[in-house]
Amino acid sequence: MAYRNKLIRNPKAGQEILFLYTAKNTNGQFLGLIITFQPQGQPPAPYYHPHQTIDLDVLCGELTVLLNGEQRQLAIGATLHIPAYQQYAFWNKSTQPVRINCRLRPALDTEYLLETMTGLAANQTGRVKGVLHLLQTALIAHAFSHVFRLPRWPFVLQKTVLTLLALLAYLAGLRPTYREYLD
Repeated sequence: MAYRNKLIRNPKAGQEILFLYTAKNTNGQFLGLIITFQPQGQPPAPYYHPHQTIDLDVLCGELTVLLNGEQRQLAIGATLHIPAYQQYAFWNKSTQPVRINCRLRPALDTEYLLETMTGLAANQTGRVKGVLHLLQTALIAHAFSHVFRLPRWPFVLQKTVLTLLALLAYLAGLRPTYREYLD
């Protein structure tokens, strides 16, 4: 479970996430994070939050943002507001680390998603590979569809496909969260 000053690392994405405020200590009002992006990262697939807004401040470096298909650079001191349903992606294509202060409103259970995804990415033994990896990803996307969604397909189609894959994932023994990543 996330708590103030908990630091998690995703070596595959080159990110560190420091929890400043959690759902518990804001009564669910917001989730406050400091996210550090290592240099020369690759752009992630765009996604969106159906029920949350994001406000961020660039604390150091230059953040690359893809917002509704338009790419731009945000330098130190820049701020950005992203309403719900707006597609976006963040990464660092520069040669210096980038650090942002990020607030998601309301918090929902986004911290569980972040802890799970980061824990799975950092798991050196690779909990899941191949088809199991696809099933694990589908299960997480299904369980957290109220928090994040991919814009490629209509949500009704996503929900149908993800529900079927999530059932197979459960039958394969996978879970949407794992206790060892939430501790």
